[in-house]
Amino acid sequence: MSQGSTGVGVGSALLGGGLLLLLVFLSLTVVVTHQQLDGVDHAALSWIHQSRDPGQQRFMEAATFLGGRPGQLVVVLMGAVLLWPRRRRWAVALPLVMGGAGLVQLLAKWTVDRPRPNLTSWGFPSAHVLSLVVLCGYLAYMVTMTSASSRWRHLPAGAGLGIVGTVGYSRMYLDAHWLSDLLGGFTLGLAYLLLAIWLIEWAPRVVLLLRSAPREIAAAADGRLASATGAAVDPLIATTAVVAMTPATQIAETR
Repeated sequence: MSQGSTGVGVGSALLGGGLLLLLVFLSLTVVVTHQQLDGVDHAALSWIHQSRDPGQQRFMEAATFLGGRPGQLVVVLMGAVLLWPRRRRWAVALPLVMGGAGLVQLLAKWTVDRPRPNLTSWGFPSAHVLSLVVLCGYLAYMVTMTSASSRWRHLPAGAGLGIVGTVGYSRMYLDAHWLSDLLGGFTLGLAYLLLAIWLIEWAPRVVLLLRSAPREIAAAADGRLASATGAAVDPLIATTAVVAMTPATQIAETR
């Protein structure tokens, strides 16, 4: 399989996966708004509350703080600085992608307006989980693309899942979210991440392909006429001639 066909396949998988996960999130939203997961949410929260102690409380508060906006801002700045020398397009895109993730979660929260376990508003989906999925997934993708050793390619994804899981657990422990809120943040965040990577990585290739298509058609037409006449032909004239020589489909007259 050629490198070009492989790239097209990966791009199609990213786009299709992002759209599929977006559909999963919308379906989950319908289920949540109809309160069909309330029993699962209460059971999961009761199980987490069985292991409460002061030391664990402090750890969960620290995980929530570091996994929130302050910690994410530091990681975004460091990531952009580290990416700048080798991948400037991705370094510039990182803060833009994270800013877009913030707007997406605000729109989703405002639309659903679901109460949290502590009865405050805007619980679904979890902003902590959504933004961490985007941030960790973005950086894991960068490491995977730049790492020369295959042994280290799965490490960033595993570390990202561990961070998302720890922070998500802390949000439930602190009565800030239901389990379904975390699932909503995960599915929407992953959908947004895949579509963002597709937009940054493969959308420019599609634009270049569309721009080069007329030139390729003209070159092919020039080759056809040149082989017939033995001389080079202007690309515009060649394209026009090929279109003119294309047999027209006869249409039966209707009475």
